[in-house]
Amino acid sequence: MLCNFIGQGGSLQRTPFQIQTSTIPIYAKEVPMAAIAHKTSTASKNLYPSRTRGHYRLLPRHDPVVYGSPDTGPLDKAMIARYEKDGFLHLPGFFKEEDLAAVVHELDKMRGDRQLLDREEAITEPDNGALRSLFAVHLRDCATARLCHDPRIVGIAWQLLGGAAYILQSRINYKPGFKGREFFWHSDFETWHVEDGLARMRTLSCSISLTENAPMNGPLMLVPGSHADFLSCAGDTPEENYKRSLKRQDLGVPDPEHLSHMIERGGLTGATGPAGSVTFFDCNLMHGSGSNITPWPRSNVFIVFNSLENTLQSPCNGLVPRPEFLAHREHIDVPGG
Repeated sequence: MLCNFIGQGGSLQRTPFQIQTSTIPIYAKEVPMAAIAHKTSTASKNLYPSRTRGHYRLLPRHDPVVYGSPDTGPLDKAMIARYEKDGFLHLPGFFKEEDLAAVVHELDKMRGDRQLLDREEAITEPDNGALRSLFAVHLRDCATARLCHDPRIVGIAWQLLGGAAYILQSRINYKPGFKGREFFWHSDFETWHVEDGLARMRTLSCSISLTENAPMNGPLMLVPGSHADFLSCAGDTPEENYKRSLKRQDLGVPDPEHLSHMIERGGLTGATGPAGSVTFFDCNLMHGSGSNITPWPRSNVFIVFNSLENTLQSPCNGLVPRPEFLAHREHIDVPGG
């Protein structure tokens, strides 16, 4: 049973309802690229130019935020409207802590695995060597992978994206106590568009908290309504920029003037809550998180769902595609496919 969170007077209350899981099995199906090539978006014009050495500028969004409707999934009309308006939907206590016990155990084991730290998909902090992020966790044979394919998560993603979606990217962001550094403000779409070739905004992220996300230990921060416009960024992207940006991002990030305007217009929200809380957010929403200078870790699993009708094209500005573990273009993993 899934719980529906309905806002009343600014609070979230839980009322149970059933989600049909018979058509959304836990395990994924890998779909050959040739089988979906005819569905792939083929934009003849780059609607969202960025990093063309020009100036920062706001461009209109040309894509819907929500592609589904209340009768195509577990979210009701009010929740869909909230996601469309704010660009995110925060669901505290979505999972019980016991549901995540095996995942937390794996997290602790992986953090101490020295061999794992040498793998390309393991990103360490630039100054202290602590594990910062681990990518492609949905492909591992573990409880974390099963969490990425949980039908309750998949059902909401498919509803918001208006049909079948695959996992474009997955990762754990660790942010351990005292050592976890910030993730600077950014729109995921800007990076995925420029460096991976994601043409349109038919993509979302799902963040699942494995530990308590409190106001003081570096929680995810979101700018409501910032997804309504696309911020075209200045600069020029060097090859293999990801090797630097995954440790500390300084390209494809907002300038102070535009960021201040977005926050003054929409406010600022922290996605806080107990372990098991879930946040769905639009690919173009401005978000970030501060360093964790407390003793308490803040670890989250992030799953990026992309519509099967929006598979990756060539990156912008003549760039070479980033590695597969950052943006899947060959391994099309469709939970429930």
